[in-house]
Amino acid sequence: MNPFEDENGTYLVLINDEGQYSLWPEFADVPAGWAVAKTASPRQDCVDYVNEHWTDMRPQSLIEAMG
Repeated sequence: MNPFEDENGTYLVLINDEGQYSLWPEFADVPAGWAVAKTASPRQDCVDYVNEHWTDMRPQSLIEAMG
């Protein structure tokens, strides 16, 4: 089973400098360039968090460039 798609898994929500989010399995090391936005939680809680907070899919640099 893919650990990124385990409905029963525990995940983190990560965010990068561009304001992009990612679900990340709790057991895996956080990759360079990413920070924890939501601590270990059930997958659906993390999906809900991303849906609530990532409302503009554009990278932060594009948002700033567009003024």
